Amino acid sequence: MKKAKILLFVTALVAVLTSCGGGQKGLPTSDEYPVITIGASNAQLKTTYPATIKGVQDVEVRPKVSGFITKLNIHEGEYVHAGQVLFVIDNSTYQAAVRQAQAQVNSAQSAVAQAKANVVQANASLNSANAQAATSRLTYNNSQNLYNNKVIGDYELQSAKNTYETAQASVRQAQSGIASAQAAVKQAEAGVRQAQAMLSTAKDNLGFCYVKSPASGYVGSLPFKEGALVSASSAQPVTTISNTSTIEVYFSMTEADVLKLSRTDDGLSNAIKKFPAVSLLLADGSTYNHEGAIVKTSGMIDATTGTINVIARFPNPEHLLKSGGSGKIVIAKNNNRALLIPQEAVTQVQNKMFVYKVDAKDKVHYSEITVDPQNDGINYIVTSGLKMGERIVSKGVSSLEDGAKIKALTPAEYEEAIKKAEKLGENQSSASGFLKTMKGDSK
Repeated sequence: MKKAKILLFVTALVAVLTSCGGGQKGLPTSDEYPVITIGASNAQLKTTYPATIKGVQDVEVRPKVSGFITKLNIHEGEYVHAGQVLFVIDNSTYQAAVRQAQAQVNSAQSAVAQAKANVVQANASLNSANAQAATSRLTYNNSQNLYNNKVIGDYELQSAKNTYETAQASVRQAQSGIASAQAAVKQAEAGVRQAQAMLSTAKDNLGFCYVKSPASGYVGSLPFKEGALVSASSAQPVTTISNTSTIEVYFSMTEADVLKLSRTDDGLSNAIKKFPAVSLLLADGSTYNHEGAIVKTSGMIDATTGTINVIARFPNPEHLLKSGGSGKIVIAKNNNRALLIPQEAVTQVQNKMFVYKVDAKDKVHYSEITVDPQNDGINYIVTSGLKMGERIVSKGVSSLEDGAKIKALTPAEYEEAIKKAEKLGENQSSASGFLKTMKGDSK
């Protein structure tokens, strides 16, 4: 009796399951597909460019004189200020050069003093010669009067004349001596200036032994240690100072992008001024927490790559970014009239994109479209092949054929049908397990 009741219950349950699920009611049938109507949407495309990070100042430090490093005052990665002494080069040779140059200056200054003393002496000689010339002139004039009055003879007159001419010659010689003495002063003064220039150079060379930081920033690698020989002609700098308070990020844009910018905003320079803020994607995949601005371009297109170099600047208050790093510049572009379609609606055949358009009679038509190469991985922006108001199948396109007639559902209706199908499938699985249990108990 008990077995009969169980069999009766099982029979009834099977009848219920058959009436509810035997016809697959609630499941999307083979001709049911979600269909969407194309409309304008607001889309944001993000274009990325490989980039190199540099400090706003990356200064290579090179010595101006040759010598052995006697002292290092810094460590790699240390922050230094402009003018701070980084390392010291052996300066004994340069100190000796300063002392020698100073001695030459002193000697030249003594020569100037002597030359000036000679000028004074020459002036005194000229004054004496002028006095003697004046006296001999008076004597000669008196002799002429006496000769005219026949007081003296020819010999006395000629003697007075000869004395006067000799005195005039002494005056000219004294004048020449002054000119020579003054020229000697100028020459001696030139010698002083030359000696002072040599002294200045020697002092500069001595100062160059104390290599100072040309800018404030962080110290790079230190390939040369104490005792190493360095020189101004060395190919490798002794270190690099990077000012990373602001970071410059270098990247390249294609010629097509540059032309597009140049045409839309009255030239490239105006386009750069109006360019929106850009983002920086770091090497670990995270986005840098400060936005940057494009500040300048190289102005010339590289003929080998067809690109133009662009520089964006980012603030770096936390000093997170380091000179020499890498990342990606992210440029977002808004499109308020974009035709967005889900990527699930698109099939790709030999680099061509196709969708299934749905006509007024719910027949599908295999149609080629073109899309923007930049996408978010979920949707495509259609650039040609579709118009606003047209309908397309949004899912399950792999099972469609051109010209097939479908039953069009809204995406919401299609999702609801999927949920019902999943719930019914769970009920059937539970009932099947229960039936097996009941049948086992009835035995």
